[in-house]
Order: sequence, then structure tokens, then C-alpha cells
Amino acid sequence: MSKNIDKMSFTTRAIHAGVEPDTATGAIEPAIYMANSYTLPYDASQMNWSASEANIYTRNGGVNQGMLEKRIANLHGGEDCVVLASGVAALSALFFTKLKKGDHVIFSTVTYIATYRIFNELWCEKWGIETSIVDCTDVENIKAAIRPNTRLIHFETPGNPTLCICDIEAIVKLAHEHGIKVSVDNTFSSPYNTRPLEFGVDYVVESLTKYINGHGDSMGGAVITDHETCEQIRYQAQVNIGGCISPFNAWLITRGCETFPLRMQVHNDNALAVARWLERQPCVSFVAYPGLESFKGHELAKKQMSHGFGGVLSFGLKGEHDLYNRVVTHLEVFTSAVSLGNAGSLIVFLGEDDERMYLYPEEFHGGFYRVAIGIEDKQDLINDLKQAFEAEGLATVD
Repeated sequence: MSKNIDKMSFTTRAIHAGVEPDTATGAIEPAIYMANSYTLPYDASQMNWSASEANIYTRNGGVNQGMLEKRIANLHGGEDCVVLASGVAALSALFFTKLKKGDHVIFSTVTYIATYRIFNELWCEKWGIETSIVDCTDVENIKAAIRPNTRLIHFETPGNPTLCICDIEAIVKLAHEHGIKVSVDNTFSSPYNTRPLEFGVDYVVESLTKYINGHGDSMGGAVITDHETCEQIRYQAQVNIGGCISPFNAWLITRGCETFPLRMQVHNDNALAVARWLERQPCVSFVAYPGLESFKGHELAKKQMSHGFGGVLSFGLKGEHDLYNRVVTHLEVFTSAVSLGNAGSLIVFLGEDDERMYLYPEEFHGGFYRVAIGIEDKQDLINDLKQAFEAEGLATVD
């Protein structure tokens, strides 16, 4: 299997890549190697204690981590992968490794809150890295923000939480013409829908906590790129900063990979059905979902997202602040919680006073829901929203 795995389908590779039957026991599923240390060779005096190419200490890398790294790299078509403790650990590891004092970073107006904090506050204040917040959906905005010391352009596809779509290919072309690297957080899309390396992106980040794990029970993050960069990240951020993943979490996520393609297709299908239903409701002020023909980035999303448009959408209601809270109390299938990619559907209300609201399109300014559609029956999800709206006297249509 291992010799021909790269020629097989995405679904087959999600099950088999990176894992072989255990040679000691014959077990066909990987074990959990909970050791924090491994036996050393006869003469260990010449060893590099910060190396990651051999099993020494689990902060340097472990068996379960290595299996998962091979599988994630394979699914992205990448040369190598580093798996770390969380998606934010992966983002921080990449930025810590590749940026230094005096560098300039362009990042999108629409990003995960930790990315916003890193670039808008922490990196600037602590390490003197210059940053510019730019609406990356327009390549001309990026072009205008480039400086002689610009080293990185970072954005998400789709963007969290407005679902905005950036033109990956166009941004890469512009960046590489100026000798600038490009990193993409692909969490909302997942490698099932988008593989940014195929568009020339230099670094891809995934929060493995989300779709790839899929069960809401473990955390992990990955950077997928060339082998040399991965080795730099392992040395600088994993071994010497310590953002390592636990063997158990690595094992859980490896297990989640096996059903990931099947789950992802249901996330895609369910989210599109719910988005289309919401778009018809007179009480809904807007729906943001790349799969809708009315969505601004729909045509670009079709070009970049091969199997579907992901499981996250955002929408607003025509009503006051507390209406959002009251509607949530009536929901029976949806759970009020953050995150995404779980089997169960999640919903979170983001109020009009959110500190980044000024960066979002105007329709978001009155507050909105971010919804992570799960893999329940799609009609049950629609019916749940319908009864919650009607409980508050909001008109609905089928």
C-alpha cells in the first residue's frame, strides 16, 4: 500500500497514508505511544539534544506525531508537515520561525482572533515586527501596502467569520514577484475542499482541532510546507519553545482523518441547504456563505474549492441585540458554543460591540451569528432554526 498510496484517491489516502501495521504485534491500527522518552544509543555523547529526526524526547517529536505529520502532508500534497499542540501553536510557530525584528507583514482584515492579536498587538509590541491590516479580497489593496521590508502576506480561505474569499493565485503571483512569502490558514476550507499549495502558497496552516479531527475531543495544528522550513520550525518552535502535541491528541486526530472526507461532504451539503433556507427567510437580514450564488466571492470560491464550500456560515437577524440571545435559548439541535468541525452543529452570537467589527462589511455591524453546521440530518437543522425563530414571533417560509 505505502508504495502506491500517492496515486490513490483523497479518501483512500485519508485512511492509509502515514500508517503501517505494527511490526511488533501485527495490529493493523496504530497504538498510542504515551512515552515521553525513548532509549538512547550505546554512545549518546555526540547526540544533538535539539534534533527531531530520531526519537529522543516527545518534545522533539514522537511516533504518533510522526504518523499524523505524514498523513496531513499527503492530504495537502506537501513535502513535509509539522504538527503542534493547537492551530494557534502552528500559526505562532510559523511566524516565530520565519519573521524577525524589522520585517513587515500584510494580513487580512478578516482573521481568527489570535492571528489578529499576534499581528496587531503582540508581535509589534514585543519584537518590533511591522504589520498592515488590509482587505485582501482586493489584490490592489495588497499591492499598495507592500514595502521594501515586506516578508509575508497572510490570509484565510474562507475568512473567519465573514467567509470572505481571497484570490489565492493572484496574491501568490503578486507576492512572489516581490520576493514575498504567502501563508494561508486553510481551516475553514480544509484540504478536502482547498489545497493552497496547488496554487503556489508557501505555507499552509490547519487547525486540526476542527474538521480533520471532527469529534470535538482533541486539539492540534499543522504547518504544511517544504522540508527545510519544517525542520526550522521543529528546531525553533517545537523543541526550543515547546508547542508539542501530546501523543494521545495526535492519535485521536489520526483516527479522525479516516472519516474526514465523508464527514466533510456532509458538512458541505448541510451548510449549503441551511444557507439557502436562511436566505429565503423574511426575518434574516443577510447570509454569508460562499456556496450561495448571491455571495460576493461565489465565483472565485467555485474556482478554489473543489468539493464544496465548507460547513461555516454567518447570518444576521432583523431585530435588537437580545433577540439573538433569546433565539438561541429555543434551539434544540444547535449548541451555543465556539469552534467548528464537530459532528454536532454549533452557533455563537457575535455582538455589535466586537472590537473587530469595524473591519467587517456593513451588514455585520448590527451583530450576527456564526454557525458551524454539523453532520446531523439537514432537515432537522432547518426545522430547529424554524421553530426557534417562530418561538420569538419571527415569520418563516418553507
